Amino acid sequence: MINSGDTAWVLMSTALVMLMTAPGLAFFYGGLVRRKNVLATMMQSFFMLCLLSIQWVLWGYSLSFGPDVGHLIGSLAWFGLNGVGMAPNPDYAATIPHLLFAVYQMMFAVITPALITGAFAERMKFSTYVVFTLLWATLVYDPVCHWVWGAGGWLRAEGALDFAGGTVVHISSGIAALVCALVLGKRRGYGREPMPPHNLPLTILGASLLWFGWFGFNAGSALGANELAVSAFIATNTAAASAALTWMFVEWKAVGKPTILGGATGAVAGLVAITPAAGFVSPISAIFIGIIVAVVCYTAVAVIKLKLAYDDSLDAFGVHGVGGTVGALATGLFAQKIINPAGANGLFFGNPAQLGTQALGVAATIAYSIIVTFILLKVLDLIMGLRVKDEEEVVGLDITQHEESAYTLLD
Repeated sequence: MINSGDTAWVLMSTALVMLMTAPGLAFFYGGLVRRKNVLATMMQSFFMLCLLSIQWVLWGYSLSFGPDVGHLIGSLAWFGLNGVGMAPNPDYAATIPHLLFAVYQMMFAVITPALITGAFAERMKFSTYVVFTLLWATLVYDPVCHWVWGAGGWLRAEGALDFAGGTVVHISSGIAALVCALVLGKRRGYGREPMPPHNLPLTILGASLLWFGWFGFNAGSALGANELAVSAFIATNTAAASAALTWMFVEWKAVGKPTILGGATGAVAGLVAITPAAGFVSPISAIFIGIIVAVVCYTAVAVIKLKLAYDDSLDAFGVHGVGGTVGALATGLFAQKIINPAGANGLFFGNPAQLGTQALGVAATIAYSIIVTFILLKVLDLIMGLRVKDEEEVVGLDITQHEESAYTLLD
């Protein structure tokens, strides 16, 4: 039976998740790059909203959630959303239209490849980016989505818990981001020239929009206006606040002063980590998850990246890859059936096997994303080339890729 309250909530949540990509991620990433690349960076998020919306309608949803084929992928039976109508599909959501569920999941598919752009910001050809992300969404996101959430998917059958996308969204994209950073190489002058964010107010605006939209991401994944949505909502806010505070205090201790960039990065890390756990953990557990992920991600971004000297431009791997992994494993520690009877207890609540199941999902997603992303990049490098020319990188991608300028000074 269609429930009007549930339908209204998921409609609103769909709009909130859309807000996360454009403008949320666009502003967040756009403020972090140099001024000559701000439009090109924002264009990547905006363009992804357009491109993946079409891919999802045509074949993405069918591959992700369509009738199972070998527990690995959905069939193309729902190509073009054929057969996806207003009646509920009990495999996914029993109280909202099937078509609404498909549109809600579309917004997850949109933001996932957009997250990867933070790793290769300021140096990838836009034409190659378009082809890469279309192929990556089809060959990486859609299969992993089916494994974890699709009816018949093998990780779903194993009992892996991922309430709103820690594995599906953040690990898959974060690991792909690291591969992209390594294969494309460093930006010209990286490590020798200062490359500070050109507009931190834009970044804080983007982070705040991401935090706001994340309530649709996590609480919306309850797929109804119910008690579980309330629990996921408060867990989401609590983890974000905990991680932001922890990051700023760690930064304060390490470098002498807290920064708003550190607070924003910590908040995003907390949101990433609570995503797989939001519908399974208590508010107290959310505080611990926020503290843990802030310490781990700060170490990854401020210590390990500097020692290994790879150029993950906007820390897509350090926040999403590392944070998603922390969150998925933390779900295996802190999950409670008293919070969500459809879930499982974690290690701290008497079920150590759940941590092993979570680790299996993490390992499978990491391995698959590494292999397919690497192959895609190598093939596209041979066919199209990955990077802009050196002189184009010096001038900036706004002009060389789009013939636009974000800041025009008039006499």
